[in-house]
Amino acid sequence: MRDIQEDHRRFMATGRPFGRAVVTSVWGSAPRPAGACLLADAAGRIAGSVSGGCVEGATATAIAQALDAGSPKLVEFGVSDEQAWEVGLACGGTIRILVEPEVRQAVARAAAGPGGVAIATLIEGPGDIGAALVIDEREQTVEPVRPAGHSKGDGGAALLDEERSRIVDTARHALRRGTSTTETFETQGQTFQVFLEVFPRQPTLVVFGGVHIAAVLVPMARLLGYRTVVADGRASFLTRERFPQADELILGWPDEAFRQVELDSAAYVCVLTHDPKFDDPALEIALRSNAAYVGAIGSRKTQKARRARLEKAGLSDQELDRLRGPIGLDLGGREPGEIALAILAEMTAVRYGASGGPRA
Repeated sequence: MRDIQEDHRRFMATGRPFGRAVVTSVWGSAPRPAGACLLADAAGRIAGSVSGGCVEGATATAIAQALDAGSPKLVEFGVSDEQAWEVGLACGGTIRILVEPEVRQAVARAAAGPGGVAIATLIEGPGDIGAALVIDEREQTVEPVRPAGHSKGDGGAALLDEERSRIVDTARHALRRGTSTTETFETQGQTFQVFLEVFPRQPTLVVFGGVHIAAVLVPMARLLGYRTVVADGRASFLTRERFPQADELILGWPDEAFRQVELDSAAYVCVLTHDPKFDDPALEIALRSNAAYVGAIGSRKTQKARRARLEKAGLSDQELDRLRGPIGLDLGGREPGEIALAILAEMTAVRYGASGGPRA
């Protein structure tokens, strides 16, 4: 939904009713992932995509039907290999789509906000399709939401409330992964499915050490959607000429710099100065924080000596085991760009809970 914000505003400005379709699950090699959205009005005007072109027309028709009925529904499309090739795709697949006669306010707010929100919507099972819970990780709140359209029932809401604890735990796990998904739950012999539409927080790359690797790493990270912060205690290393694309530059020692940055579960910390007087205090703070990733440059010999110093400083084995060092996946390259690529590859694997090995 975030990628069609401008389209949503344009549809709102017309004053005409319109609905939304969102992919809830995929099988095979469907071209768009769970969470992909399409908007359409009764006249057939569309924005966004749920299949890359294969079933957009049929989905727009389903939205028009939902507008007439005033209630949401779940539809399924099989994208054949022949259809896929017609629009330049490699192969087909099957997609399930939740079609709603409006864009719920909770969805619009989550898409426009800073993130950290998951919307858990009942899509199959007893009760009303479309009943939902909004889980806001930042505010630590959980709010019920009625189904889109004119539905008056509350069976779905009651079911979600009954299983609230398990749904919230699963939603928080999905938020950490940063991907939308459909999960199956069972209670009192009844099975139901919930679509977890995830609006993750923008990840932040925090680099301590404005070295040559950092100068390459920052623009590459921005291409992957990271907000970028570079900190250093040396003014000559921290200039706009060296880091024209960084979102923020912070001059200061680690304790000063990290006071200005929230090292939470959306933060990825790279310590690159290769100087113990900077690296050690930076790592003490980062490893004791909630940062999702903490890596430090240096050889295995350097890492061993660093670990001994940090252990002497009072860090626990559990905290020390969080340290990624030598930083980055072993891709074999030694040039700054190659090292930056290896770092981002490791950060990406951590972000999505992957092994960093060959694809299955």
